[in-house]
Amino acid sequence: MVAQEPPAPEPSTPDSSAATRTTSSSRRDRSAQLRKVTLSGLLGTVIEYYDFLIYSSMAALVFGELFFPSLDAATSTIAAFGTLAAGYVARPLGGLIFGHFGDRLGRKSMLMITMLLMGGASFLIGVLPTYDSIGIAAPLALVVLRVVQGLSVGGEWGGAALMVVEHAGARRRGMWAGITQLGSPLGAFLSTVVLALITLLPKSSLLSWGWRLPFLLSALLLLIGLYVRLRIVESPVFEAAAAKAGAQERRRIPVVQVLRRPRALILACAAGIGPFALSALISSHILAYAKGLGFETSDIARALMLVAVVGIICIPVFSAWTDRLGRRAVGLIGAIGAVLFAFPLYALINTGSVLLMTAGMMFAQVLQNLMYAPLAPMLSEMFGTGVRYTGISLGYQLASLIGAGFTPLIASSLVARTGGSSVPLSSIAAVAAGITIVAIWRISETRGRDLAEDDPVALSTPEPTAP
Repeated sequence: MVAQEPPAPEPSTPDSSAATRTTSSSRRDRSAQLRKVTLSGLLGTVIEYYDFLIYSSMAALVFGELFFPSLDAATSTIAAFGTLAAGYVARPLGGLIFGHFGDRLGRKSMLMITMLLMGGASFLIGVLPTYDSIGIAAPLALVVLRVVQGLSVGGEWGGAALMVVEHAGARRRGMWAGITQLGSPLGAFLSTVVLALITLLPKSSLLSWGWRLPFLLSALLLLIGLYVRLRIVESPVFEAAAAKAGAQERRRIPVVQVLRRPRALILACAAGIGPFALSALISSHILAYAKGLGFETSDIARALMLVAVVGIICIPVFSAWTDRLGRRAVGLIGAIGAVLFAFPLYALINTGSVLLMTAGMMFAQVLQNLMYAPLAPMLSEMFGTGVRYTGISLGYQLASLIGAGFTPLIASSLVARTGGSSVPLSSIAAVAAGITIVAIWRISETRGRDLAEDDPVALSTPEPTAP
C-alpha cells in the first residue's frame, strides 16, 4: 500500500493576497488618520478653552482696572464682563459663517482659518495698550479682538467635533468625540496653572506686564495646533455627500434648511444651556464672587486646578458611557443632579472654608461633565451631512451665548443688587439645568445613527444599537 502524500495547501492567489494587504493597509491608514484628526480637534479645543478662561479670569482680576479705570470697582468689573459677553454674542455669527462654508467647501479649510483667528486675536490682546496709554481706544480695541475670538470659536468647535465624529465608527463615536472634548478641562487646567503663576507676582508687576503673558502663550499653542491640523484629511462623510449631491443641492443655503424645520436646532441649543451656565458660574464668576467673600486668589486658583483635573478624568469616561448607555441617559443624570445641587453648592462656598468650597466646585464639575460629554456626538447625530456643520455650530454656540455669555455679567449684577446673596446664582444654575432636562427629554436617542443618511436637516430615529 502506497502512502498518499497529504494534499499541498492551495496557494493563495496574488489577487487575494494583494486584496488582504490593501484592506489591512487601508484600515491602518484610517486608524492613523482618526488619531490625527482627534489630536487636531483636541488641540483646537484646548486653545479655545484656554483663551476663554484666561480672558474671563483677567476680566475678573485686572481688566476693569486696566481698561475701565474711570468707573468704581464693581461697575468696572461688570464692564469687563461685558467685553466677555461681546465675544459670546459673536459666536453664533461665527457658527453661521463657518458652518455655511464648512457645509459647502469642507471642514478642514474652515478649521485652519478658525485656529489662525483664535490664536492671533489672543496674541494681539497680549500686546494691546491699556486705557492709560491710548484712552478710550483701548477698551474699544479689546472688544473688537474679543469679537474676533468669538467668531473663530463659533466655527471651531463644530468643525473639530464633526471631523472626529465623521471619521469615527458608529459604535465608538462618543468615545472619540470625548477625547476632543477633553480639550475643555485640559485648557482649563493650563489656564489655571498659568493664572496661579502670574498671581504670584506683585500687583504692580501683574498690572504692568504680568497679565500679558498668558495671552502671548497662545502663539505657541497656535503653532503646535496648525502643524497638526495641516496633516489631517477631509471628512470622508462630507466627501461622499459632496460627490453625491447634485447642482441643485449645492445651491441650497444650509441655514435656510435648518431654520425651515427648527426643532432640531432649538433642542440642540436648549440641551447645552445647563452645562454652559454651570461652567460659567464655577470657572469664571467664581473668581469675583469668592474674592468678595474673602478667599485668596491663590486658593481659588488651586480649587480651579482641581476642578480641571476632575474634568480630565470624567469627560472621557462619561463620553465612553454615552456609547453604552446612550446620549440621553448620561445627560439627564447630570442635569437632574445639577438642579438638586444648585443650592448646596453655594452653601458650601459661603462657609468660607477653602476645603468645602473646593469640594463643592469639584462635585459641580462632575455634574457639568455629565451634561457636557454627550453634546458632540448627540448634536452631530441630530443633523444631516449637508447642514451638519451649520446645525451643530448654531445650536452649540447659541447655547454658549445663552448659558454662559451673559451669566457672569448677570450674576455680578444680581449679587451686587442683592447685597452679596448667592440665591440668584443657585437659581441660575437650577433653571439652566432644568432647561437641559426638558430638551434632552424631547430628543430621540441618537446613538448609532448613520451619518450618511440623506435627510437634509434632522436624521430619522433608528433603533439604538446594542452596546
